[in-house]
Amino acid sequence: MNVSNPSAIRNVALVGHSDSGKTTMTESVAFSLGITQKMGSVNQGNTISDYHQDEIDKKISINLGLIHGMWRDVKINLIDTPGYLDFVGDVKSAMRVADTVVITINAVGGIEVGTEHVWDFALTKYKPTAFLITKLDRDNADFDRVLAKLKDYYGHYVVPIQFPVDQGIGHKTIIDCLMMKQLTFEHGKKQNMTVSDIPERFIARAEQYHTELVETIAETDEELMNRFFENGTLTEDELRNGIQHALVARTFFPVFCCSPELSVGTERFLDIIVNLFPSPVERGPEHAYVTDSMKDHQIQPDVNGTPIAFVFKTSSEPHLGEMSIFRVYSGHIDPGMDLVNAESHQEERINQIYLLNGNKRIDVTKVYAGDIGAVVKLKNTHTNDTLSVKGTEYHIRPVEFPDPMVRVAIKPRSKNDETRISAGLYHLHEEDPSFKITFDTEFQQHIIEGQGESHIDVILKRLKDKYGVEVDQEDPRIPYRETIKGKSRVQGKYKKQSGGRGQYGDVWIRLEPLSRGSGFAFIDEVVGGVVPGKFIPSVEKGIRERMERGVLAGYPVVDVQATIDDGSHHPVDSSDMAFKMAGSIAFKKAFLESKPIILEPVYKLTVKAPEDFMGDVMGDISSRRGKIAGMDSDGHFQIINATVPLAEMYKYQSALRSMTQGRGTFHREFNHYEEVPFEIAQKIIADYKEKAEEEE
Repeated sequence: MNVSNPSAIRNVALVGHSDSGKTTMTESVAFSLGITQKMGSVNQGNTISDYHQDEIDKKISINLGLIHGMWRDVKINLIDTPGYLDFVGDVKSAMRVADTVVITINAVGGIEVGTEHVWDFALTKYKPTAFLITKLDRDNADFDRVLAKLKDYYGHYVVPIQFPVDQGIGHKTIIDCLMMKQLTFEHGKKQNMTVSDIPERFIARAEQYHTELVETIAETDEELMNRFFENGTLTEDELRNGIQHALVARTFFPVFCCSPELSVGTERFLDIIVNLFPSPVERGPEHAYVTDSMKDHQIQPDVNGTPIAFVFKTSSEPHLGEMSIFRVYSGHIDPGMDLVNAESHQEERINQIYLLNGNKRIDVTKVYAGDIGAVVKLKNTHTNDTLSVKGTEYHIRPVEFPDPMVRVAIKPRSKNDETRISAGLYHLHEEDPSFKITFDTEFQQHIIEGQGESHIDVILKRLKDKYGVEVDQEDPRIPYRETIKGKSRVQGKYKKQSGGRGQYGDVWIRLEPLSRGSGFAFIDEVVGGVVPGKFIPSVEKGIRERMERGVLAGYPVVDVQATIDDGSHHPVDSSDMAFKMAGSIAFKKAFLESKPIILEPVYKLTVKAPEDFMGDVMGDISSRRGKIAGMDSDGHFQIINATVPLAEMYKYQSALRSMTQGRGTFHREFNHYEEVPFEIAQKIIADYKEKAEEEE
C-alpha cells in the first residue's frame, strides 16, 4: 500500500490516560478499514496493537502499536500508545512523528493525570490536537461534564463538533455540528453510519455549537473573519480549510465523541481524519539541524528530495531481530539503498522494508516522504538516529525522553550471568531509551533507572524472558562522604623489626578542613631533610589510599588539607612502604581527632501537583528531612521547590502518586553535600562496623 503523495497521508497518534479507549479505538479503526474481520478485545488479549506477551498478560499497552489503511483514497497511519505513565517513552516517540495528536478521554473518568501529561507534551512540541471522548456507552458517562472540564482546563479554543444523543448503555447516535446532521450507527458493523436530519429537540443545541465553531474558526484568520462579518456564516469548504489551519496553528481544539467497542462514531471519525486533520504537507517542513554548525534546517516533505528518515522506535521481534520503525521526511526509502547514520557515521544497507499492522508486516518496494515504515537488521542504527544519503549532514531533532523517576540496584542470581546482564540491558535499552543503565564503580552495583516500578518490573521480566538472566533487586547504596570540622596535628610512626632489615617511617601532619567541594590538598613543609624528599610522595600516597577507604564508615574522605611538617627517618630501615604506612596511620589518627562528620548527597526536588494536595505533599517532604525553598503556580497546579537528602528519596514516586491520586510529578537533580544529623551518622557508622565484623 504505497502512497507517493504526502498530501494523501495522515499520521495520527492516539494518546491519553490508561483505560481511555485508545487500544479499543485502534481496534475499531482496524475493523472499519478492513484490516481485521472481527474486533479483538483487550480483556481477551487479541487486539491488533497489543500483541506482546507482557501486554496480553497485564491487559495494558506497554509499547506503541502501529496500524495503517486506506480511507477515501487517503492513507491513515494510526499509532496506539500506552496510557500508564511508566511507559511514557513510547508515547513521546509516537507524538514526535505524528502530525495530529488525538487525546482520548473516558466519558466516565473525565480529565485524568494522563490527559494532563499528554496535553503538556503536545503543547511543548506544538502539535495539532483534538479530543475524543470515548466510552459513551458506559453507565455514568457524562459528555457535558467532561466538555465543561476541557473548556475550564484548556480554554475557549476547545470547541465541540459532536455531542451524543443517547449516552449510556445502548449508545448509538451522535449529532454532528459540522455536518449539521444526526448520525446513527449499527453496533459492531462496518459502514454502519446512517445520516439523517437533526431531531427538533436537538436543533437549538446543535446550532449553538455550530455557531461557536464558526466564530472560533473565524477568529483565527483575518480573511475568514471578514467573510464571516459579510455573510454571517462560513461555507462548509471555508470551515474545513479554516479548521485545518487552526489545528496546525493550535488555535482550535475540536471535541469528538464515540463508543469504539460498539463501532459508534468510528466511520465518521475516519472521515474527520481525512477531511480535517493536516497531512505532512499541510503540517509544514520538519525542523532539523546541521551537524557541524547546529543551525536550523527545514526539510520539506518532497518525494523527490534527498532521502532522509528518522528512527523513532526500535523493537526486538522473535525470529526477526531488531526492527527499526521510521518516518520518511524527504525523498523515499527503497530496499538496496546504502544510507549513512548521521549520528554514528556508519553506513547501513537497507534490506526489505515493511508497513506494519500490529505484528504483521507487509512487504513494500518504497516508503515515500510523509509515510511510516520499518526495516530489520540495521547494524548500528537505533532510536533517535537519522538516516540519509552520504554527504547529507542533517539530523532530525530527537525524541526527548523524560528523566527517570525510580532507581534500583540489581545483581544477577548466578555469577555466570555477570557479563550477560550488561549485554541484555543494552539491547533492552535500544528498544526503550526511557530507562537508563549505569554501573556504580564505587559500590559495584548495576543501577537501573526507569519511569516507575511497573516500568522496572517489565524491564526485568524481559531480561529474564529474552536473555535468560534472573536478578534480585536491592536498594542503591548512598554515596556518603566523610570529612572534618576541626583541626589537629599528630604523629604517625611505623616501626617494624623482625630480624634483618626493619621498616621505619615517622611523620607529623597537620589536618584541617577545606571548603565544600575543594577535594584534597597535600602540602610539604618539611625542612632540614628530617624526612628525605624521595619519601614525601609515599606519605601522600598513604594518605590518599586511607582517604579512599574512609575512616568512620568506609566512605571516601573529601575536603581536607594535610600538611607534613616534621618527622624522622632511619638511614637503613626507612623505605617507601614504611613512609606510606606512616602517612596512613597519621591521617587516620588526625582525622579522628578533628571532629569527623559524615556528609550526604542532597538533591534539589521540584514537585508539580494539584493545589488540593499541597498540604500532604509539603508534610511528606518535611518528614523526609526536606527543606522547602518556595512555591510557584502553573495553571491548576502548584510547584514546590525543595531540597531533600537522597537517602530519603527511595520510592518517592510511589508515595507521591499515592498522595496526589496519580497527578503529582517530580524532577530531581543533585545539588550539594551536607552534614548528616548526629543520630543518623551514628547508625551509619554502627551498620558499617557490624558488616565489617560479619565479613571478618
